[in-house]
Formats: sequence, C-alpha cells, structure tokens
Amino acid sequence: MKAVRLHAFGGPEVLRYEDAPRPRPGPGEVIVRVHAVGVNPPDWNLREGYRSLPPEWRPNPSFPLILGSDISGVVDEVGEDVTGFGVGDAVYALVRFPRDVMEGGKAYAQYVSVPVGDLAPKPAGIDHVHAAGAPMSLLTAWQFLIDLGHDEPNPFQPFRHEPAPLEGKTVVVNGAGGGVGHLAVQLARWQGARVVAVASGRNEALMRAFGVDRFVDYTQEAVEDVVRDADVVLDAVGGEQASRFLPILKPGGALFLVYPIGFSAHAAAEARDVTVSSTQVRSNGAQLAQAGRLLDDGTIRVVVDSVFPLAQAAKAHERAAAGGLQGKIVLTAA
Repeated sequence: MKAVRLHAFGGPEVLRYEDAPRPRPGPGEVIVRVHAVGVNPPDWNLREGYRSLPPEWRPNPSFPLILGSDISGVVDEVGEDVTGFGVGDAVYALVRFPRDVMEGGKAYAQYVSVPVGDLAPKPAGIDHVHAAGAPMSLLTAWQFLIDLGHDEPNPFQPFRHEPAPLEGKTVVVNGAGGGVGHLAVQLARWQGARVVAVASGRNEALMRAFGVDRFVDYTQEAVEDVVRDADVVLDAVGGEQASRFLPILKPGGALFLVYPIGFSAHAAAEARDVTVSSTQVRSNGAQLAQAGRLLDDGTIRVVVDSVFPLAQAAKAHERAAAGGLQGKIVLTAA
C-alpha cells in the first residue's frame, strides 16, 4: 500500500509518501480501506517530536512511523472475534488514541487496522471527507461537554473531569472557528445553552449560521471586557492566557481547558470558586455512533477548511502551520 511515513522528526518536509507493508487484522480488529484522513494537532506535534514537552516526556519511537488517527472508509477485512461489522461497511473512527499517541496511529495510509471498539458506522448523510474530519474533534467536544464516557486515570489532574449541565446556561467557546471549537459551539446549542463564540472576524458568518447568541471578534475586543456571568468556558486554544477567562465566570462556574499545559492560575480559580478541569480525549466507537446520528440528520456539521491528496500530506501540514483554520484539514486516500 501507499502511506505517508516519518523517518525522522522535523518539519513538513520529512513526510514521505512511499510504499509500506499493508497491515493484517489482529483479534478484535478490522482492516479499513481508507477513503479520507483527518489532520489533527497530535499529528504535527509528533512529526516535530513533541518539542513543547519536557525532554523526559518526548517520544523515542522506532522509525518509520505512520501518523494520523482520524479515518473514514470501508471495512476491507475482518479479524477474529469481531462482531457488529462486516466487509463493505462504511465506517469512521478515532484509531487507538491516546494509546498510540507517541507511536503514530497509522492512519496516513491506504489501509489501517482498527480495534472494533474504536469503530462506528459512518453517518450516511455525509461523505467520507466530512466524516474523517469529525472523530478527534467531535469526541473532544463530546467528552468535555456531554459525557466523558470512561473512568481511565486523568493525565492532567488527580480528579475525574465532569461535564457540566448546559441547558439554560451561558457557554463561552474560545477558538470557536477551529476543529474542536466549531463542533463544541454546535453541541452546546443542541444542549440548550446560550453560546458566546470567540474567534476571528472571518468566522462570524459561520457562527451566526450556527445560531450563536453572541460573537466576539478577539481581534477587535477582549472577551474579558465584554462578557460576564458565564457558567462554562471551553478554551480550545490553551496556554497561559487562559487565566483571563476567570473574571467572566460566575462563582461555581467551570473553565474547561482542551490544552492545559502552561495554565498556572489554579489558586486564583479556587479563590473565585471556579473549577478548572481538563481531560485527554479517548477513542470511543459507541460515542461516535451516538454523535454520528447528529451528523446524519444535520443537527451538527463538520466544516472542512481544506482538502489535500494523501501524497501531499506535507502541504496539509504547511496549511496547519499557517494558522487561521476554519474547521478541519482532510487528506483523501482513495
């Protein structure tokens, strides 16, 4: 098969489109003929060797690696002990995340092995490109806002992340135009929340189409100057600047950090009676099946920023590095 492989850490130029061994299914796995692949931050972070992490946390893998974890395609082969899926089924998945986060999820390829527990039927109402853009971002928004869905230890904090009830609440989504953000906006609206979307001005029309109650163009005004008494802030951008959201939250409110590394204002949050919480998104086929019904009937939709053929994965990573994404970057592998 053809795949995009990594033989050393570096910039987009280290991504090589080349021949690679086709995988075989293990027990409880299927082989998916990949039609499309979603591009996500862990892909370029691993390509760079996770330089933002302390040296002792950085990966030391055996090369070559195949990046990627978001796929949409068709079941091509079924391993032992697999039930519920058969050859020819259209499916989508977040593959082995975070189990293979430091080794590559092997999705930038024409074929990939997928544990059946990670797999869900592809929503019939959308194509493979849009389905491939969903899994990681959709499950991140779902597990932060709707249902965590597991009891695995939390790598970012000693307590379990608990989504907050959203009906009738005011929810602020920072980074609303991005992959996680645009889906979080829609899920919060679906749950009956009043939604404040924070993004650059180019995203205003999209946010209005999603029915947000207020749009804040962060290039023109600071959200902390114009919003008060929020119940939940979901910050999909991250970094030290997330502490600026504390004053806009009510006592008893919650600040959810998709990227918590660098946040240090825990004492200030405690003094304001604000819960700060994060979690690591995890593969979950059952949740993807549940959320997929919302994609199927148009309750929520995936916005695609740009599409590249698999052979041009380096150009897709260059697009990611340029910033200003609206929705997801997708690779086509058919």
